[in-house]
Amino acid sequence: MDEDPDGSDLRADSTEDRRPAKGGRGDRAKEVDGVVARIRVAIAHYGLTPEQLFGKPKTAVRTSKTKSVPATWKKTGRVTYSDGHGNHWGGWGKRPGWLREALAAGKRLEDFQVEGVAAPKPAKKVAQKRRPSTVVYTDGAGKSWTGRGPQPRWLKELIASGKTLEELRN
Repeated sequence: MDEDPDGSDLRADSTEDRRPAKGGRGDRAKEVDGVVARIRVAIAHYGLTPEQLFGKPKTAVRTSKTKSVPATWKKTGRVTYSDGHGNHWGGWGKRPGWLREALAAGKRLEDFQVEGVAAPKPAKKVAQKRRPSTVVYTDGAGKSWTGRGPQPRWLKELIASGKTLEELRN
């Protein structure tokens, strides 16, 4: 028989465990207490962790640099809240000012609830194309500068040697 350091038995006699409990609820409760006590002794003896007993919790796929959230915490039918004036809140994080003010004025949170509609995403800004530079400065050896940004070293050296920007202009 296996014994733990304080001498209590880790394996109970198999014939005792298979007998049906006699009596009513009190016997059942005592039996459960005994099972829990034996399990606790075994956990302490073997140094078991919750991950070893129950496996690791499932986590959601990381989509950003924030901490991952267990899949059981994710909402399936996401509820959003809207006031009808373009203000939206997804139900996560701190409540926005417009919602706090409305709740303080006596409205209920359910009045703003919109089922299954996600808050509209702001339109992406379209990057404007730069206008092509009409001025190009060249040194005649294949180096050029459009006049935008800092002056390159080769241009500074030519200016220091006595050349002007007008002489380098194409």
